[in-house]
Amino acid sequence: MKTSAPRLLAPTAAVAGAALLLTACSGSVPMEAAENADDPACTDVIAQLPSQVAGLDRRATSARSTGAWGDPAAVQLQCGVEPSGPTTDPCLTVNGVDWVADESAAPITRFEAYGRSPGLAIFVDSKQVNGTDAIIDLGPIAQLLPQQRQCTSPASQ
Repeated sequence: MKTSAPRLLAPTAAVAGAALLLTACSGSVPMEAAENADDPACTDVIAQLPSQVAGLDRRATSARSTGAWGDPAAVQLQCGVEPSGPTTDPCLTVNGVDWVADESAAPITRFEAYGRSPGLAIFVDSKQVNGTDAIIDLGPIAQLLPQQRQCTSPASQ
């Protein structure tokens, strides 16, 4: 009888440990790392992400050089995206940062910190949060990245 108790506890402990690991991982937002996510500048960006964006709390993500806020995640950030070239998409200058807004996947708007390298993209679900609030809160993060180009005729806000 004394030998059966340890045999029962070992599988029970293994199942409990696996359940704990799954529970701990289930709260992260599934995301993919951008092409240049390993750029050292992205490490600096991610280290300084704010705990809140547009009033939403930061969440853990499943990929390097990413960030997410809200439950469900209404704001997602990727550092290391390939910077875009000239575009006809609207460009806004908010607090000294040029943002190109792509609304082709509405209600999700993709904001790119234009002219920054490595590239920084923010995806905002406009059904849950105001995009302007998100880019205002993340503007200081974008300013950590070197700006190589500017919008030629930005609309200032």
